[in-house]
Amino acid sequence: MFPKSIQMKIVVFLIVICACHGVMAQNVSCEDHCSSLSHPFKYTQLIAPVVLIGVGVVGLESDWIKSLNLGIRDEIKEHIDKRITIDDISQYAPMVAVYGFNLCGVKGKHSFRDRSVILATSYLIMGTVVYGMKKWTKEERPDGSAFNSFPSGHTATAFMGAEFLRQEYKEQSVWYGVAGYVVATGTGLFRM
Repeated sequence: MFPKSIQMKIVVFLIVICACHGVMAQNVSCEDHCSSLSHPFKYTQLIAPVVLIGVGVVGLESDWIKSLNLGIRDEIKEHIDKRITIDDISQYAPMVAVYGFNLCGVKGKHSFRDRSVILATSYLIMGTVVYGMKKWTKEERPDGSAFNSFPSGHTATAFMGAEFLRQEYKEQSVWYGVAGYVVATGTGLFRM
């Protein structure tokens, strides 16, 4: 029916849809049982993920999107920097910031030990998922050096760290989380 790589992407899409459905079902049931839900679920939150996932699924068979992707890949290949780049360092910045803020006197939600356990557990889960998906999807790197391009480990590490930073300091200020996500987004862009 479909090539193996397309079948895998469809399975990933279905898993994401099922996860979104599970989150919606949990929130609806919580609304039924919880009288003081501080952040009720809004279906509009699903618009961006559904559109982006939809474009990805359509792109599996769309010749126009495939040619656009190849054009972008070829353009990027012309400008690949072989040295250590900023994204090799920035992927860890949000995680390091959590400990740095604490050293500067900004108290987070958890103790040093609890924070470290949370970070190690998060990193282990993220690393396992990313490594498994790399082995499963076998996407070629833009420079042609290997077939472990998707998902980006650097970007996943940066976004995991950004959420860790946000969770640790969200009672202090929303801007800590915003800064973490800006760095993570930059890391993703630099990976290209």
